[in-house]
Amino acid sequence: MALPLMPKATAVWLVEKTALSFEQIAEFCGLHSLEVQAIADGEVATGMVGLDPVANGQITQAEIDRCVADPNARLKLSEPSIPMPHLRAKGPRYTPIAKRSDRPDAIAWLLKHHPELSDGQIAKLIGTTKTTITAVRDRTHWNSPNIRPRHPVELGMCTLEELDNAVKRALRRAKSAAAKSARPKAAEAGEATGAEPAGSEATGAESPATEPATAEPTPEPPTPEPASAEPTDTEPTSTEPAAADTTGAEATGSEAATAEEESAEPKAPGTAPAETIVAGAQH
Repeated sequence: MALPLMPKATAVWLVEKTALSFEQIAEFCGLHSLEVQAIADGEVATGMVGLDPVANGQITQAEIDRCVADPNARLKLSEPSIPMPHLRAKGPRYTPIAKRSDRPDAIAWLLKHHPELSDGQIAKLIGTTKTTITAVRDRTHWNSPNIRPRHPVELGMCTLEELDNAVKRALRRAKSAAAKSARPKAAEAGEATGAEPAGSEATGAESPATEPATAEPTPEPPTPEPASAEPTDTEPTSTEPAAADTTGAEATGSEAATAEEESAEPKAPGTAPAETIVAGAQH
């Protein structure tokens, strides 16, 4: 609900000049009923001059009379007859000199409660520079000990609609950025899962080719060679008997050759064998 200009001064005037209840005045001015009661008792806003809302065109006398007659009724601000100035949508925002000292407080509030806002959005909302925003964030501002976070709408730096629109745009931008970052990860996961079935298909395609190889008949084992075959290097113990056999064979062959030579020698005529001569001598 919109509040009147200078709410506490307006409450002082309504308490002094009207018969409205404390609850009606408190709801109209945005105060607590106990605070309005303290104003009536003179404990709060002592010496403050009241502000006439009827003279300022914020409310009519008929509206006040209606609420005085009905304690449950609530005051409503009248629609301004003066057209509101059109706010420029583009260009730097002008901040009055009296409110420029409140910029760091508004920046601190936005950094604390809306970290999703970019520096450009904060600068556009409040009409400040990125250098000032960085100084407030890093606590290097010259007035950093005295900075107190305060709502920029209450300070008059921007409207609530502008703040809501900026927050919505920042949230949409964050969601789109998160979706873009999630797409490559999903693609990598899909490629990894798609590579496994391909590998299984390849192995399945290779398995039929290997089956006929196992179906071929096994070749018959070679027949064993005769024992006279030359011994291999893997059997060193059998080489010595073989060498001995070959030596004996060579000796037998040499004796046979000597006997053939003796039998081949021609005998002299008239000579008898030695055996017959010995037998004749015994007789």
